[in-house]
Amino acid sequence: MSASRNNKANVLLQHTQRYQSGRLTIFLGAAPGVGKTYAMLVRAHELHLQGTDIVIGYVETHGRMETDNLVAGLPYISRKTIQYQGHQLEEMDLDAVLEKKPSIVLVDEFAHTNMPGSRHEKRWQDINELLDAGIDVFTTMNIQHLESLNDVVYQITGIRVKETVPDRVFERIRDIRLIDLPVNELIERLNQGKIYVSDQAEHALKGFFNQSNLTALRELAMQTVASHVDSDVRENFALQGLAPIPLKNHILVIIDGLGCSEALVRAGCRIAENRLAMWTVVAFLQHHSGDDTSQLSEQNREMEKALNLTRQLGGRTEILYGTQHAKMLSDYAIERGISTIVLAQDKQKQWWEGQKNNLANRLLKYQPKFELSIVPVQAHQKIKRLQFNKPYLLSVKELIFVLLATVIGVIIASLGEKYFGISEISVIFITTVVFVASRTRMLAATCSAVLLFISFDFFFIPPKFTFDISAHQGVITIMAFLAAALIASRLASRLREQVTALKAANSYNSYLQDLSQKLSMAANLDQVLEIALQNLEKLKVKVWIYVPDQTQAVYISEQVVLTDKERISADWTYKHSQPSGRFTQTLTENAWWFLPFLASKQCLGVAGLKFDDDIYDVSIEKKRLAEAMVENIAQAISRTKLTKELEIANVNSETEKLRSALLSSVSHDLRSPLASMIGAADTLANYRHNMDEKDQDSLLEAIHLEGERLDRYIQNLLDMTRLGHDGLSLKRDWIGVDELVGSAVRRLKRYMPYINVTIKMPSENLSLFVHAALIEQAIFNVLENAAKFSPEDIPIELQVLKITDHQIQISITDQGQGIPEDERNRIFDMFYTMQRGDRGQYGTGLGLTIVKAIIGAHMGQITATSGKYNLGTCIQIVLPIQQPMA
Repeated sequence: MSASRNNKANVLLQHTQRYQSGRLTIFLGAAPGVGKTYAMLVRAHELHLQGTDIVIGYVETHGRMETDNLVAGLPYISRKTIQYQGHQLEEMDLDAVLEKKPSIVLVDEFAHTNMPGSRHEKRWQDINELLDAGIDVFTTMNIQHLESLNDVVYQITGIRVKETVPDRVFERIRDIRLIDLPVNELIERLNQGKIYVSDQAEHALKGFFNQSNLTALRELAMQTVASHVDSDVRENFALQGLAPIPLKNHILVIIDGLGCSEALVRAGCRIAENRLAMWTVVAFLQHHSGDDTSQLSEQNREMEKALNLTRQLGGRTEILYGTQHAKMLSDYAIERGISTIVLAQDKQKQWWEGQKNNLANRLLKYQPKFELSIVPVQAHQKIKRLQFNKPYLLSVKELIFVLLATVIGVIIASLGEKYFGISEISVIFITTVVFVASRTRMLAATCSAVLLFISFDFFFIPPKFTFDISAHQGVITIMAFLAAALIASRLASRLREQVTALKAANSYNSYLQDLSQKLSMAANLDQVLEIALQNLEKLKVKVWIYVPDQTQAVYISEQVVLTDKERISADWTYKHSQPSGRFTQTLTENAWWFLPFLASKQCLGVAGLKFDDDIYDVSIEKKRLAEAMVENIAQAISRTKLTKELEIANVNSETEKLRSALLSSVSHDLRSPLASMIGAADTLANYRHNMDEKDQDSLLEAIHLEGERLDRYIQNLLDMTRLGHDGLSLKRDWIGVDELVGSAVRRLKRYMPYINVTIKMPSENLSLFVHAALIEQAIFNVLENAAKFSPEDIPIELQVLKITDHQIQISITDQGQGIPEDERNRIFDMFYTMQRGDRGQYGTGLGLTIVKAIIGAHMGQITATSGKYNLGTCIQIVLPIQQPMA
């Protein structure tokens, strides 16, 4: 009852905290175009007509006429204008909304990223501030923007959603409304141009908006709303002090390792299949000592087989620790929304065991809202005999410990009474009982209490050295001692069992937490595998890890060599995505236990574990921990591979743009120097006899200069083509920034010896992990561009800064006429030229386009701004340093 009150108090506190602040209503959809904003505005009009103080903070209509008409009839707060890269952009005016403090504010696009210069980076952070201020918020969101579904959405659509909302924000939801539209109708709206314009619609139908993607996203949206409704139901029942009624079929099967576990798992599986329900198998692990050790090992082996069978049949498994099984199962069922608990039918008990103290009866005491299903299964005879193998006898070790503790307790009590005048001898005896209970099991503590009771009566209660008691006060004293000793022994024994269970659970969780923290910081696959090797070795095993398509494919512990038979087992595990070797039913003669790295039903590699030869059996906890660690490692491997694929895709995209620019520019940029060279050569061939030596030298110099110009264009073309060689991979290496800058400046001076360049470098030596030839070419192109348009008597300034621990900035500033602010982004477009400002008549439309492509392929950024004192132009190149692997 107290636990129920505590649970109600906790839920009530959370409920009160949520409703003390503003309340959040989300209009959730499976994809753009289902009508989220429209539905939100319709609801807003209903409330507005009822007199509710409701305003529009930010609504994006996307030019849809029906939505524009709904916006027109509602009060709104003017948006704030933000200057960004020469453009005026509008965002919600958060301060104006807080100042007005309406009852409800409409804020569209929950996952939107705010413009730089805004108070918060994300719009959901703006909404959190509004909620904290006590303002209710209506907002819209598509299911693909939920952070926990990011990987799932990527697997479904092949598109990585960058704007996401953390799941914890959903804790503040008062209401969630699913705005649903059949897939065929949504695609029809797209074809009619009601979502995107025709060109965008055609592209969307080929990508994100195909039928399978939309169907899967629709299912995710429905599951999310259903989960939220289920949570609300459980919370409302808890507020009333009632156990929640499960809304989903979820079956829980309890196994005990007493001979019928596998049969019970099969029965539970059949029940779940018949009811189309999820199902979970739960096992309780306990730690005993003495003669129970062999029985415990046998029970654990049976439960392990049952848990493995559960996984093969598609069920979930759970390990619980503790001795209060009924209470733990009742709490677990309430927390997880269990609809049915399946138990094995109790066997015929002996007269001393009692008939009413079985698990089913103890569960019924909690008045459960779930169904109890008692399944008749045949127990294995061997386990049954072990169950009743001297259950009430102490082992020799326990008996010696109890006798020794009793003797020591009597001696200490005698010394205390004789030399220190201690009158309350019972305190010493109770302390002895508690000590015994904390070191052994309940039976030993009870025997200790009885022995100390007899000793107390014999040695310390008058008349001494007899079992007679002279006064009724003595009877009360001795009986009070016995009761206190038994109660203390019971409490101490239970506490010891709970501490033991907590140690086992905490040990399991600490291993996984440590592994997860390290894996989260791993930047690449090599680091993931190094961390995996180090953490798996903590299990006191030898480790062999294989991941294909890796430069160093195998990570192994010291002195590990696999035999041919063991390699066959590892290869079988990789091909079939199933464990093999020890502890399995496949290739069991191997000493190694091979586990697949599984992620999204795909095998990414294999982990092999070998326990010491002298270890005959391994506990369920250790095996389960190893499996969980391998699963976490598999997810980390999958994450790093997806990150690498995404980086390669970005490089491919930028490189393809670059290649197109280069091929298109061949006819444009090579024609001028070729035409000049051909014209000069023809003139010399036909008219050299009529020309003086000075004119001939002038034509020869023109041929030479145009040849050098042509050589630079061809070098650009060759360097860029090399970017796409061997799968469009950049051949990166570490190189000093001073070396890159110095090489580019020296190359410029060969062509333009009259140009002066001022270089400013930081005091520390900086290095970049880049394709050196390409970055040098990029710096050279920017320097050449600046040299053409800067006055000859004013030097070009090149400055290198380390702006963060992970980025450097290279700024090249000239003192020319400058570029108008509205055209600074366009100078990087292919073939864009200007007849005024910096570029003048020299523009070819290629140089800065190539630079942008090179920097983009290195995941960097390039921008154009005004120079010092608003004179000239400053080209800023920001590149990632990319620290070397640990």
